Amino acid sequence: MQDIILKYGKKKLNFNIEEVKIKKIIEANLINQSSLAEITKKALAEPIASNRLSEIVNEGETAVIVISDLTRSWQKIDQFLPFIIKELQVGGIKAKDISLLCAGGSHRPHSETEIKKLIGEELYKNFKFIDHDSTKKEDLVKVGVTSYGTEVIVNKNILENDRVILTGGIVFHPLAVFSGGRKSLLPGTAAYQSIMKNHSLSLAEKEGAGIKKSVASNNLSDNPVHLDMLEAAKMINNVDFIFNVIPDGRGGISAAVAGGLFKAHQKGCQITTDLFAKKIDEKAELVIASCGGFPKDMNLYQISKAIINSVRAVKKGGYLLLMGQGKEGIGHPEVKEIIQNCKNNLEREMLLRRNFTIARFVGYLITSKIEDINCILISELEQRQLSTTSIRVVKTLEAGLEIVENDLGKLPPAYIMPDAANTLPIE
Repeated sequence: MQDIILKYGKKKLNFNIEEVKIKKIIEANLINQSSLAEITKKALAEPIASNRLSEIVNEGETAVIVISDLTRSWQKIDQFLPFIIKELQVGGIKAKDISLLCAGGSHRPHSETEIKKLIGEELYKNFKFIDHDSTKKEDLVKVGVTSYGTEVIVNKNILENDRVILTGGIVFHPLAVFSGGRKSLLPGTAAYQSIMKNHSLSLAEKEGAGIKKSVASNNLSDNPVHLDMLEAAKMINNVDFIFNVIPDGRGGISAAVAGGLFKAHQKGCQITTDLFAKKIDEKAELVIASCGGFPKDMNLYQISKAIINSVRAVKKGGYLLLMGQGKEGIGHPEVKEIIQNCKNNLEREMLLRRNFTIARFVGYLITSKIEDINCILISELEQRQLSTTSIRVVKTLEAGLEIVENDLGKLPPAYIMPDAANTLPIE
């Protein structure tokens, strides 16, 4: 008998699944964790392909530090920013000449309360904070056009400051392969039309062909979305330094990289892969997974990350039992729209081609990824909310296992994924 702890919302549930033979538990590698302060200081002291930040800048210069928005609060921006600011000040830049540019892409601006939560009261009082607005034309400057046809239009603060420092976090990303690095520029500080054009490169040229095969997590070689972002970053060509954190999957930070935009980010992507990409010998007929608990399963929008990862371990025609509480429902009106208002994936693809948005893409990604498998969601979501999809909703893991046993006559050996939102199975 083996007990497995799987998180569901804010609960930790202990399931006795002795009738299931476990093929493998697919989970992240754990590393010895230092404090974020120690991790930050070490990364800044040992930059990759770059001099130390304090040695790059000069007295009398202006600097903009690009930061992620509140939807990426796991990065603990308020904790690492003071160390970066100190580096700038050691190099001679005054506080009045340092600004913080929030790279929210096409996200809405922050309220004052949210800004204080994001960067802390002290930094809010002492430094200029700029919320990027992807539709505010007077704040945007065109730099050029990529070979993919994307107009590179970015926030003027990227071009008007003497020094540009990008910060962010690196995790697997369904469009960009990895977040962080160049993604702080496009989509982070880009114009709305630049963002949508870049992200629409994820769709195959031929209508009805869906998402390009090359657009997948852990594929940097020929992913057009990533390559377009790289081109844009090289075209902008004035980033002096980056600082990116890597999560530990448990709410903390496991590592950080700092230095040159491309080399430091590349190293961070390798660390992320080493921690969270897990080798499997073959796909399984049954995968039992948890998103990893709250906030990773707060709504379907967040649950999507676990779906995208865990389906990679499921055989064609196999079963995915995913625990995702979904206490807040679907989570985004455009995810709801593309799931509920379209009868099939072809209709969803056509809607996406007409009016591409990230939220619609996530909705389409959910339904397209499960086309060839049986997805059973253990959730507080209602079946009626997902009636236009092939997802079956049950209230307990036992009920999900019963469906599998009834369909197959027995329970096949299973992979277990306790933190599917962060763990990527690879063959």
